[in-house]
Amino acid sequence: MTTKHPVCPERIRQVPKQFSWVDQLLVRDHYLDRCSHQAAALYLFLATVADCQGLSYYSDSSIRKRLSMDESALDQARRNLIRTELIAYKKPLYQVLALSDGPRPIVTARMAINQPVAIGQILKQIMGGAS
Repeated sequence: MTTKHPVCPERIRQVPKQFSWVDQLLVRDHYLDRCSHQAAALYLFLATVADCQGLSYYSDSSIRKRLSMDESALDQARRNLIRTELIAYKKPLYQVLALSDGPRPIVTARMAINQPVAIGQILKQIMGGAS
């Protein structure tokens, strides 16, 4: 049997107070606002298949097949989740990270994938307005 060691042992996830693995902080603290649709799908997949420490050895080819993603899309989704601090990755091991409770910078998916965003939209988000 393969022994798994967390990529980030200090960020092993716990079952959140609201009892589900899919933590409400994803929405409340704007983590999902910073993810593309493909990154959100990858996160849900990894959270579903991970063990109690958030670890998964699913291969890229298996993930691409199950999520109908090509290699480039999977790579972008993985980089998006790493940048958003939702996962750690050290090939071949994925780790779904514990979410830190607290204010997160509000960055939309458009910003996260380097598409132009109007300065008015950024200021509105900073001031607490709707996106």
